[in-house]
Amino acid sequence: MKHLTAILIDDESSSRNSLRQKLVTHCPNITIVAECESGEDGIKAIQSHNPNIVFLDVEMPRMNGFVMLQQLEQRSFELIFTTAYDHYAISAIRFSALDYLVKPIEIKTLKEAVERAREKIQTDLPNQRIETLLHNLIDEKNLHNRIAIPSLEGLQFIEITDIIYLEAESNYSFIYLQNATRITVSKTLKDFEELLPSHTFIRIHHSYIISKNHVRKYLKGEGGQVLMSNGKLLDVARRKKEDFMKAIGH
Repeated sequence: MKHLTAILIDDESSSRNSLRQKLVTHCPNITIVAECESGEDGIKAIQSHNPNIVFLDVEMPRMNGFVMLQQLEQRSFELIFTTAYDHYAISAIRFSALDYLVKPIEIKTLKEAVERAREKIQTDLPNQRIETLLHNLIDEKNLHNRIAIPSLEGLQFIEITDIIYLEAESNYSFIYLQNATRITVSKTLKDFEELLPSHTFIRIHHSYIISKNHVRKYLKGEGGQVLMSNGKLLDVARRKKEDFMKAIGH
């Protein structure tokens, strides 16, 4: 198994010590090449050591983790965020198919994150995932935000505004886009409910999440139906009708 190098960046020495001990004990194939207590030091260490993995604290004084990433010219490493609480940016991190660990870090989740990083290192996409994250954070309310979708074909980056609706199929979801393509994703609609912005996307049925920007007509009925911009007619569940009507302003 390939040996990996890692850098720990966290302003709290206790957090760095705890993470180091867990990595040494439970992830023996990782060598820690540097530990940094600030974003400024982190930039220098990354440039000097070119690590495989960077463990990065979200909140640090002076320069937080996101600002540090923006200032890096080369981001050819796998990134695992660490955070002490449910940070506002967690949804953006998940959007971008990046990993994060909530402190205190559990050994099981640490080992799983390291294994995922090991698998991702075989690809050449980390820069793209980090760029997507920074794009979404800077333009959080921008209608042209991209989302990173881990599809069966690989990681795909699409504009949120291109999504017309999502359909459930067992443990998979189908995403229907404006260009008439359909992406198959091994995630449930519940996963997408947590990821997609709730001011735009509405769960209208156990089988459907729709973008209200792509609703062209509502047809009355017990629950009713919506006509989407691609011509598809979708059922609205009776129990979801009230929420749907509120969401579209009625």
